[in-house]
Parts: sequence; C-alpha cells; structure tokens
Amino acid sequence: MLVNGVWQENWQPVQAKDEQGRFIRQTSTFRNWITPDGAPGPTGTGGFKAEPGRYHLYVAYICPWASRTLMVRALKGLEALISVSVVNPRLTDQGWQFGGYPGAGEDRLNGARYVHELYTRADPTISGRATVPVLWDKQTQTIVNNESADILRMLNSAFSAYVDTGPDLYPQALASEIDALNGYPYDNLNNGVYQAGFASSQQAYEEAYDKVFRALDRLEARLEDGRDFLFGARLTETDIRLFVTLVRFDAAYHGLFKCNRNTLQAMPRLHAYTHRILALEGIAATVNLDHIKAGYYSVKALNPGGIVPVGPAVI
Repeated sequence: MLVNGVWQENWQPVQAKDEQGRFIRQTSTFRNWITPDGAPGPTGTGGFKAEPGRYHLYVAYICPWASRTLMVRALKGLEALISVSVVNPRLTDQGWQFGGYPGAGEDRLNGARYVHELYTRADPTISGRATVPVLWDKQTQTIVNNESADILRMLNSAFSAYVDTGPDLYPQALASEIDALNGYPYDNLNNGVYQAGFASSQQAYEEAYDKVFRALDRLEARLEDGRDFLFGARLTETDIRLFVTLVRFDAAYHGLFKCNRNTLQAMPRLHAYTHRILALEGIAATVNLDHIKAGYYSVKALNPGGIVPVGPAVI
C-alpha cells in the first residue's frame, strides 16, 4: 500500500471490506485513454495519441484483469506496436516484483524493482494499491491507464490506422447489449470468486459462493442453443472478460477460493466454450498455468505453507 508516495506496509490481499466481511475491490486510479488523434477519451485528459512503439504494458500472467489486455493485444495484432513486461507471479511484501521467476522479466524500460515504483514515478504523492495491468507512455513517462476494461476498449480501436486486423470486439451494433451484459459476469463471477476467496465471514463467503454458481449456471444455459460465443457467432469483449475467470477456475478458484460445488470441467458447454476461445490464434500464449498456480498459491493469507498443487497439469 502506498501512502503519499511511500510504501507503508506489507502487501495484503484484502483491499477493503464492509461490516459483514465482504471483499471490496479498489477503484482504478489512472483513467486516461489512447485515441487515434490524442483527444481525450471517455475519462481523463488528452495527449495520448496512438503511435507505434510509444506504449508499454506491464502485466502478470496470474492476473485475469491483466491477461485480458494481453488477449486483445494478440487478437488485434498489436504485438509489434505495444511492448510488454511480465512480472513475477509470486506476490511479495511489496506487491508485484520484476524478475526472479521463469517467464518473468526485469523492467528494462524503467529499471523498477517493484510495480509500485512505476506508480510513484507517475505520481510522487499517490496513495493506494499498485495493481496490474499498467499501460505506460514511454514519451511522457507516465501511466496512461490501469483499468483493464478501459484498456480493452482502446486497444480494440485506437490503433486501427496502423493495424487493421482481428475482430471488432465492441461493434456498435451490439454495444448496448455488450454494456448490459458486461456487468453481470463482473459482479457475480469475475469479482465473485474473489469475494468468496477473500471473504472474512461465513455469511460473506456463502453469499459470494451462491453468486458464483448462479452465474455459472446461467451462462451454461446461455450456451444451450449451440452458439459459439455469448452473442452468437461473433467474439466480443464480453467473451474476453468471461474467459479469463473460466480458464483459472479449476486451477485456482475451485480449491484455493473454496468455489467447490463443481469444477468447470463438469459444465460441458462452458468447458467447451473456454477451449474454443483458448484455440483462437495467439490466446494460448497469454495463459500460463504455472504462473497462475504459483501466483495464487503464494498468497499467505490463503495458503500460509506456500504449497503449490501439482494439478491440474493442463487447462
């Protein structure tokens, strides 16, 4: 936790909680947008123009929010335009750290040891948690945005003058339907598994557990008609947002987060849907099961012994 730009205490998984012990997620701090001409986006200030090589993503393979930005980067063919650094999956007392684990690199761009150093470089007096993803502007040496939902949208459209490939993940014809549906998996599943895992009361845990499995049942039923994706034959950002939780479910949430009514593998339509998305070009490279297990099982509050399960070996 940063307080006025100074790291104050050991990293803790619970960001905040209410009087009933319910987990409350922190609101993202940086909300600027990259746009084709550098004009302001829906939030924040202007000046962040889409330019090849100007921007950098800091991500963790363990983190579903960060991984969905990697998915859009791959689907839209932006690998050559936007560089990436992957952090160590194991949480330290100072949060996300660079290097020291296979598949994790040093911060060769800014020379930071911990992600929180990027936050204080962008704002020397910042207070709050240092999360990933971080979308960094190499030109102005600051954080553009650390809200993955925003980053999904800007990567989908801002760079079309340079790379016009991949699906439109937010087509205007479906925009209102996408906006309406996005909140349901977020509230009940994406964030719901964390509310179950980090609940500090039995009541809060059972509420979250019920939400998670009601959502999974509803989504399983949505696929009963044989559709490939949530809106039919067309992949959208809602599928990306759902996939990142589903692909981690059996490896982390079922056991460590006590979401154990059943595995995802026991839900045939959602299981097949997850593999359908995993098979899309570039997506498998954004999923690292070793990082996912090593990261989640490094949370001392949930797994004080630090023992990482052997299985599942594959998704």
